[in-house]
Amino acid sequence: MANIQVNQVYHPKQPLRTVQKQEPSKTSFADQLKQTLQSEVSFSHHAKVRLEQHGISLSDSQLQKLNDGVTTAREKGSKESLMLMKDLAFVVSVKNNKVITAMKQEGMENQIVTNIDSALIL
Repeated sequence: MANIQVNQVYHPKQPLRTVQKQEPSKTSFADQLKQTLQSEVSFSHHAKVRLEQHGISLSDSQLQKLNDGVTTAREKGSKESLMLMKDLAFVVSVKNNKVITAMKQEGMENQIVTNIDSALIL
């Protein structure tokens, strides 16, 4: 190391490097986290009970269709949506990304679905 004295100017042998600023990412961490959390639909306790009562188990492709439907509904500005898939029906809170209830369509006779602002056929 160089021997430096008080009141003496120090001249380094190597030039100083300037730090390159990295471009800020276009999406913030909070936005990325929110997008990740919203990528998969979850099921309320009531919906889980209904699925069990009716003996309904969803395949990976059905879950993917449901997730895609929620994404489509969100893009269109929906908040609460009825999603129909072959013989199944789901009421989904789009803003919370959560299935509120699930039922078989055959059991929907004389049933009224309220508090929805959209319906999708998957």
